[in-house]
Amino acid sequence: MDHEMTQELAATSVPAGGTTKVADEVVEKIAVAAAKAVPGVVELGGDVARFFNAVFDRVGLDQLGDARRGCSAYVTGDAAVINLVLVTEAGRPVPEITGEVRAQVTEAVEAYGLRVDEVNIRVDDVTIGDPATTTPA
Repeated sequence: MDHEMTQELAATSVPAGGTTKVADEVVEKIAVAAAKAVPGVVELGGDVARFFNAVFDRVGLDQLGDARRGCSAYVTGDAAVINLVLVTEAGRPVPEITGEVRAQVTEAVEAYGLRVDEVNIRVDDVTIGDPATTTPA
């Protein structure tokens, strides 16, 4: 009887096989959250995305598209390439901001078990004065 119980336990403790795929959208959300946390990053997204976001805000859909706006990611196997579009705060050195964004995004994504091959950043705009009253250039 003990032998049968041992065989049963051994059979149930073997992990199942299979594959795991992390969706591009998951990496985009992680990268956006990490980038927004960097001092000097005011907003993400290009002019068109920010325009539509302002319209959504006015009609009460202020959270629509925010989680991934300004980011695209491409996951292949266990590696990711991430592209970000940023609006930065005036008076802050762009290389400092983008260096910190790369470091934070890489750390955040790699915490999920992926390797980050590239973090490409385009600074699309800069805010001068109060970010809430600044309109896209």
